[in-house]
Amino acid sequence: MHPILSLFTANGGEVFTSPEILIQKVSKIRAYLFDWDGVFTDGSKFPDGSSPFSELDSMGVNLLRFGHWLRHAQEYAFVGIMTGEKNLSSIALAQREHFDAVYFRIKNKGEALQHLLQTYNLKPEEVAFVFDDVLDLSVAAVVGLRLMVKRNTAPLFATYVKNRDLADYASTNEMHSVREMSELILGLQGNFEEVVAKRSQFSEEYATYFDGRNQRITTLYTKENNQIVTVST
Repeated sequence: MHPILSLFTANGGEVFTSPEILIQKVSKIRAYLFDWDGVFTDGSKFPDGSSPFSELDSMGVNLLRFGHWLRHAQEYAFVGIMTGEKNLSSIALAQREHFDAVYFRIKNKGEALQHLLQTYNLKPEEVAFVFDDVLDLSVAAVVGLRLMVKRNTAPLFATYVKNRDLADYASTNEMHSVREMSELILGLQGNFEEVVAKRSQFSEEYATYFDGRNQRITTLYTKENNQIVTVST
């Protein structure tokens, strides 16, 4: 097995796709899409529908984006969140970190994915998706790289996903999986150490990336009158 994958499986991660194919999938990715509840969070919510996120995961996404920028001739990857409800925490994180889009209150996530592909000129195989539950499967069935947050309390669901080839990898833990998936991708594309070194030193390359990243505007999408539309907060 690939040494990076061995490191993750030793901690409890599960690989469902051959290392060769998994590395090929990673090499094609131009977009990183995340579910919110159960991915950035433990699935708990406050009465207003919001939920906290971890700075460990936020850093993971930033390292992932910087790694993509370094590897792909200063191309900024698309980064988006897809959530069933209007979660103010997800919007706050996306706007603070200058993600490209948040899709919310669109019950059929497959429909939202098709809108995303058309709007941002992406192919399904160019999208990586981090997910955890049933409502995410319409997206996992289509995209190129499927990374599942493993739940010890949902063994039948994990078996369902595995048997139907809906995931390439399942996480070692239920929490901070975004950080785990980010490090996994960076490890498989071979530039994790470069990314950490240049980020920790706030190198000239990182400063250039960071300035450009902070100019990106977050667009919010929801469904109104049977159409996906842009909205303001």
